[in-house]
Amino acid sequence: MNTNIIVQSQLTPQTMTSLEIAELTGKQHKDLMRAIRNMEPAWEKVHGRKFALMFREVRIGNGAVRQEPCYHLTKIECLYIATKFNDEARAKLVLRWQELEMEDAERKMSDVRCLPEPKKIIALADKNIGEGLRMLNEPAEDTLTATQVAKTFNMTVADFNHVLCDMGIQYRRHGRWNIAEELHDRDFVRLRTYVSYTLKGEKKVRTYMTWTLGGLRYLNSKLGYPNF
Repeated sequence: MNTNIIVQSQLTPQTMTSLEIAELTGKQHKDLMRAIRNMEPAWEKVHGRKFALMFREVRIGNGAVRQEPCYHLTKIECLYIATKFNDEARAKLVLRWQELEMEDAERKMSDVRCLPEPKKIIALADKNIGEGLRMLNEPAEDTLTATQVAKTFNMTVADFNHVLCDMGIQYRRHGRWNIAEELHDRDFVRLRTYVSYTLKGEKKVRTYMTWTLGGLRYLNSKLGYPNF
């Protein structure tokens, strides 16, 4: 990835450019810039400041140079504009910030003279991971896992998943259950993300589907087992 991260002093917040956000989420930079400009007035009204706008030089041939604008955004500003993204793009941005903060923590701890106690290292990691996951999983806070829903139908989760698969309600791809395409826009499910680490510090990210109350009602009507 061609990152545009500015690594700054501890007194200045870390930033990410709109160029990297566009690359990370698969968006056109010009479209992202327009979306950010549209969101800027509300941010300025509440926060009292505009987003930082800078320019980079782009060579266009014959020695000519064009000044191309881009935004430099702090973490909280990135998460604000991400409210307009879809679930997948928002997840990529949140997890990228988590990676950056972990990398920053590793840089700060690379000097053995400044290495904190193990408890402080764990506390720092927990803080960074916890904040990112809380924001990422907020839409799925009141949803039910497949295991919880299966119990309401007196099924094991394995039987439950296979019944829904046979009925065309969901399908399995890349090791994860997904709701059928024709049901995708009906807010029956939300995505929940779980992060764990091995003893060697290798990160494992698992994303899985959970069911909303509307989804439970839909399953109720399809399975014919009134459970509430």
